[in-house]
Amino acid sequence: MPLTTTGELVARAAAEGRGVAAFNVITLEHAEAIALGAERAGTAAVLQISENAVKFHGGRLAAIAAAATAVARASSAPLSLHLDHVTDPELLRAAHAEGFSSVMFDASKLSYADNVKETAEAVRWGHERGIWIEAELGEVGGKAGEAPLDAHAPGARTDPAEAAAYVADTGIDALAVAVGSSHAMTERTATLDHDLIRSLRQAVPVPLVLHGSSGVPDPEIRQAVASGMTKINVGTALNTAFTGEVREYLATHATGVDPRKYLTPAREAMAGVTESFLRLVV
Repeated sequence: MPLTTTGELVARAAAEGRGVAAFNVITLEHAEAIALGAERAGTAAVLQISENAVKFHGGRLAAIAAAATAVARASSAPLSLHLDHVTDPELLRAAHAEGFSSVMFDASKLSYADNVKETAEAVRWGHERGIWIEAELGEVGGKAGEAPLDAHAPGARTDPAEAAAYVADTGIDALAVAVGSSHAMTERTATLDHDLIRSLRQAVPVPLVLHGSSGVPDPEIRQAVASGMTKINVGTALNTAFTGEVREYLATHATGVDPRKYLTPAREAMAGVTESFLRLVV
C-alpha cells in the first residue's frame, strides 16, 4: 500500500474522536513488527524514527528510512513515516528528501521565546514542502541522557494559556504536551492529569500528542483519548518486549549464535504490543 501521511491519519482520528498510535522504529524488526501489528488490528499506525535512532545508525537517516518505507509499502495497513524528536536542523532538512510526511521538531529544552522562534522557522520550512510539524511544550522528560524528571513537579506540565499562545505563534500542526507521562518508563504506573488534558483540548485548535505512553496503564490511555489526546507515542514498550524475548532465548541457549532464533520471537512480541496499543486507542 502507498505510504499515507501522518497529517491525514491524525486529522481523521481527531475528527472521529479516537486515537492513532505511533511506534518508534530502531531496527528493521521494529518496522516489520509494527506493520504486522497494524495488519492484525485492522487499523492505521505511524512508523516513527527518532533522532536518537538515527544516531544509533551512525547519523545516517537514509538506510533506516528506506527500510521503514519499504516495509510500509509492502503492508496492507495504512502506515505513515514520521521523524521524531528532531533537534538538529540538518536532520530536519533531510526529512523531505527521505520521504517523511511529518516531523516532531523538539525545541522544548530552549527558553520559551527561543522555542517559539526555532519552531516557527521549522514550521515555515516544513509547510513550504508539505511537511506536517509537531512540537512540544512542557517537560515530558525521561529521554536518554536527560536527568530524571518528576512528571508531577511544579512547572513540568503544559499550561493551557501558554499552549494556546504557542500554537498561534508557531503555526504547528500538533502539540505534544506534558500531562504526567515520562519517556523510557518500563513499568506502566504513570497517572495522567485528565482535567489538564481536557483544558488543553479546549485551549488549542490542533491535535494533542501523548509522549511516554509506554508507562501509562490501559485505562489511563483510554481515558486520555476520551479526554482529547489523539496521537499516542509508544517506544519503550516495544523494546521491553523485544529485549525480554532475546534475554529468555539466550538464557536457555547459551551456545546459540543464529540471531534469527531470537529475533523471530522478539519481532512477534513487538507485533503483539503494537496490536494491543492499536486496539486500545481506537
